[in-house]
Amino acid sequence: MPNDTKFQYDLEERTAKFGEEIIKFCRKIPRSPTTDPLITQLVKAGTSVGANYCEADDAESRDDFKHKIGICKKEAREVKHWLRIIPIAVPELKDEAKIIWQEAKELNLIFNSIVNKLKQKRNQPNFSLF
Repeated sequence: MPNDTKFQYDLEERTAKFGEEIIKFCRKIPRSPTTDPLITQLVKAGTSVGANYCEADDAESRDDFKHKIGICKKEAREVKHWLRIIPIAVPELKDEAKIIWQEAKELNLIFNSIVNKLKQKRNQPNFSLF
């Protein structure tokens, strides 16, 4: 990576890599009637984080941006849930799930912080959209 600091704070890249890691992880999960729905849910939630961040980045309004960032926050939280459940079905993936869970937690905290800052700005006197 040419610029580690920029990469570290580039949420579009970070959320894309997160989605990629989710897909790689899910490919390791043995398919069965128990795991198939878990895989589907985890892939949907994990890849949705980056997709919704891209949509937020191109938001048409402040409310649209806030809505899409809120979805990112919710999807990251959902990923944490599925990563907690999957090691019950596939215990040998527990350590890897913990690593990805930590990134989901960090992303959830980042998006939560953005949502909270938007709420604070809205409550400030002389608030303006522009």
